[in-house]
Amino acid sequence: MVRRIHGEGILLLGGGRALLMQIAHPDVARGVAERSRFREERFGRLLRTLRPMFAITFGTRDQALAAVSSINRIHDDVAGPGYRASDPTLLLWVLATLIDTGIVMHERFVRHLARDESQAYYEDMRRFGVLFGLSPEQMPATIGDLQAYVEEMSTSLRVTDEAREIASALFQGGLLLTPALASMRLLTAGLLHPALRDQFGLRWGPRRERALHSIETASRAVVPRLPRQLRAPPWFVMPPRSS
Repeated sequence: MVRRIHGEGILLLGGGRALLMQIAHPDVARGVAERSRFREERFGRLLRTLRPMFAITFGTRDQALAAVSSINRIHDDVAGPGYRASDPTLLLWVLATLIDTGIVMHERFVRHLARDESQAYYEDMRRFGVLFGLSPEQMPATIGDLQAYVEEMSTSLRVTDEAREIASALFQGGLLLTPALASMRLLTAGLLHPALRDQFGLRWGPRRERALHSIETASRAVVPRLPRQLRAPPWFVMPPRSS
């Protein structure tokens, strides 16, 4: 159970960023396209990205281990020509997107993390990486190394048409959902690495950057002062506690 960062439900807003980072890898995008019903279950796909992060970061030990076990079972069935979900290079990238997104969201919308805090958080997450099938040697040694890895991947990955189709489907919705999805698309665009944002065709500019900065400033002022129950992860991203 990871307790290095607080249980702010605002981290939920990073789900779009984490998912688009993951599918920026062509092999991850192919697995999602061929082995999931992302067009019909876009929210389900987003929640499957978020729930493990929340269970591991904020849940009980049993919830965290159950999340790892569930992911490993799913990965066993996800394979195709030229890719398999249990490939250590893909596991590392997916895990890195979740860790990096958690830290980015916390620092931008809650409060800055001291280096020892982010390193302690990363050490906890590395232990879960072993449960996912990664050896310690296959993971960056420090949070700085992980962030350098994420930066390198973000500037070197080439987003495929398959990935852009998944991203487009994610942000489509009916009349009632359109405003919420438009806001999510805007937030995701602002949080993505510019190289990936451009490849996904997400618009950005100075006015949107100023708007996002204002939201971040207000959030950092308000969120830490909210009662604990209001900062907790929402019920729908947390698995039930075992009795």
